[in-house]
Amino acid sequence: MGPESFDTSGSTSQRRGHLSTMPGSPPGAARPAPINVTHRPWLRRFLLGTALLVLFTAGALLLSVAIGIEVGAQAALLGVLFAALPVGIVVPALLWLDRLEAEPTSHLVFAFCWGAFVATAVSIVLNTGSIIVLANVGVDAESVAAVMVAPVVEESLKAMAVLLILWLRREEFDGVIDGIVYAGLSAAGFAFAENILYLGRAYAEFGAQGLVGLFVIRGLLGPFAHPLFTMWTGVGIGVAVTRARGVLRWIAPIAGLLLAMFLHGLWNLSAVAGIEGFWSSYLLLQVPIFLGAIAFVTWERRREARMIGATLSMYQSYGWLTPGEVRMLGSTAARRDARHWAQRAGGRPAQRAMVAFQDEASDLAMLRVRMSHGTAGSDALYEERILLDSLTRARAALP
Repeated sequence: MGPESFDTSGSTSQRRGHLSTMPGSPPGAARPAPINVTHRPWLRRFLLGTALLVLFTAGALLLSVAIGIEVGAQAALLGVLFAALPVGIVVPALLWLDRLEAEPTSHLVFAFCWGAFVATAVSIVLNTGSIIVLANVGVDAESVAAVMVAPVVEESLKAMAVLLILWLRREEFDGVIDGIVYAGLSAAGFAFAENILYLGRAYAEFGAQGLVGLFVIRGLLGPFAHPLFTMWTGVGIGVAVTRARGVLRWIAPIAGLLLAMFLHGLWNLSAVAGIEGFWSSYLLLQVPIFLGAIAFVTWERRREARMIGATLSMYQSYGWLTPGEVRMLGSTAARRDARHWAQRAGGRPAQRAMVAFQDEASDLAMLRVRMSHGTAGSDALYEERILLDSLTRARAALP
């Protein structure tokens, strides 16, 4: 691939000359006066950060105590080591999905930690309480709780990570892919912490054979199980954020959460149905559902890339982007080729500049989509100008 594939010709001054005539562009890009000039926004961020730190710490301590009491230190340590292996599969896959329009690292870490510490700790308390209640009414408490209670409790708690990011950082939530990534990371964190308990329990009760057997089922056959459930909640929320009004804005998140609970319940039902029931359910239900989810995610990622390309064509007409750049930015394969070309042509600095150029362009397209849907913030025009200037600087650093 050569530079002709994404021509970067055209001066910065020419592009800036067009900005004042662009729809929604602030004349002269003058920054609007701040709404709040006090230190209260900083204070709110400090209090929020402190509250989250306390919450995560409390969850981690509760989880550590629960695991330590039930399985002991040695089994817990082995559980941590084996539980970390599926994380090395799931998290990179979600980060690859997020590559088209990367989310802030702090948001991704928050989603994972929420699932690992908060959602898991609260689920242990609620699920254990439900087993105690169900045992008093004369039913198979553990099976009923696993199939009917745990999916509702756990999917609701994992979904809270996505809702909190939407509430606190609405500007970083652009659509379905973002919802899938945040939901998937919350679920990956949950699965990591849950696997520590289950794998440690298997070692404590059945030794190394039990540990390896359960690891095969949970770590190799079903590493994407929890993300597969919770991603549908993310899909529903992602659909809702692209709409300023309408019935679908409210129905989609509820439908996504219900589907997540249903799939989770099916998985747990196969687990309590014995080994034959598990394999039948795994082959006839779980594998097709997993393949269907992969097909949907792939299609959605490509659709988002095409949407980015189509949206950026407006900036091409005003001289901010060239036709070659728009074609490159609208294709996941062309983006990858462009990064490889930049590295060959100018080494790591050029590759970083190309990554920055692509990221800024994606953010710009998503901002414009939010503006067209009426869901962008009041400072959208100023944010647009900042992204255009940053995109121009990244282009200037290319070979």
